[in-house]
Amino acid sequence: MTQEQIDQLKAQHQGKDQFRHPDFYDLDDLLNDEHKMIRDAVRAYVKRELSPIIEYCAEHNHFPQHIVRQLGEAGCFGPQLPLTYGGGGMDYISYGLAMQELERCDSGIRSTASVQGSLVMYPIYKFGSEEQKKKYLPKLGSGEYLGCFGLTEPDHGSNPSGMTTHFEQKGDHVVLNGAKMWISNAPFADIAVVWAKNPDGKVQGLIVERGMEGFSTPETHGKWSLRASTTGELVFDNVKVPVENILPNVIGLKGPLTCLNSARYGISWGALGAAMDCYEAARRYASERHQFGKPIGGFQLQQKKLAEMLTEITKAQLVCWRLGNLMNEGKATPAQISLAKRNNVEIAMHIAREARQIHGGMGITGEYPMMRHMMNLESVVTYEGTHDIHLLILGMDITGENAFD
Repeated sequence: MTQEQIDQLKAQHQGKDQFRHPDFYDLDDLLNDEHKMIRDAVRAYVKRELSPIIEYCAEHNHFPQHIVRQLGEAGCFGPQLPLTYGGGGMDYISYGLAMQELERCDSGIRSTASVQGSLVMYPIYKFGSEEQKKKYLPKLGSGEYLGCFGLTEPDHGSNPSGMTTHFEQKGDHVVLNGAKMWISNAPFADIAVVWAKNPDGKVQGLIVERGMEGFSTPETHGKWSLRASTTGELVFDNVKVPVENILPNVIGLKGPLTCLNSARYGISWGALGAAMDCYEAARRYASERHQFGKPIGGFQLQQKKLAEMLTEITKAQLVCWRLGNLMNEGKATPAQISLAKRNNVEIAMHIAREARQIHGGMGITGEYPMMRHMMNLESVVTYEGTHDIHLLILGMDITGENAFD
């Protein structure tokens, strides 16, 4: 995409993004000035820079690489991490609101930011050495570097303990072999936080840099979902990784699972943003589209759809707000995060489909966002723990019985 194309799309789209978020229970009263500032700033950025180009990017399966720097400047990379290390120094509600605004535009855009902040910056901050933090985090926070997270393998998705990617110790370096797949940001990533088994068979994290011999990132083609983001594989063929690139402060699956909890929290807010966008589009369309002599919003079945959408959005907003406070207090459990991720993605999928029906045939076109959100959410319901896996996490919390054994 050239700058000329971007400028043309902006000119054509000017003033078309009229989004305003539903707030039936006056939840804005529960937000402080900082929360509203980050939300409004990201919303303004989305309307100015992303809304004009998103349909083009989705239609052409194009990742707008130029937005990586923009997302850094907008404070969307690790807003919950300390300023000292390139983050925003904000709390988890601010982080959630930023993800909500990005996914209100597109799940793929939010995925780019979620991976960078929760799956690359967060593990380096949480488990990295001081040298690693200083070397990588400021560049990741600014968008100078793009990162990716390597956990899922071709034969091991929901069961990461079965991973076969591994490394052997060779003096001042290790030799890494294996492969990861379904990796957001991979084709353009400057670094990858990779989880692999050490010589003792225990999981450890390594920072692998682009340009290391034997490291490649082939792109995944043919996606019908997340078409505005970039997805690929990570292939390691006897890659020499310096010992100082190993994350020193965690061993075992606690490392990647802790990162996933942070990402799942962001997804719960992001999916809510997609739901809001579909609801708002349907609400406006129901007032503008006339059939049988009046707006279709005057018919009972359309009112039922809109009322049910708003109800689910309001419940999800309350879940996100309460979970954000638990995160700020350090009290949120993995099961509580699973509930929010599973519930909010599920309601977003349903709302997208109901909104599409309100739009009738127009709902399948790129003039409206529902079909794009529907396709995106088919990925969101699967990654960072599938819908069924999150049910089992909740089931284990409820009963004390581990269904994974």
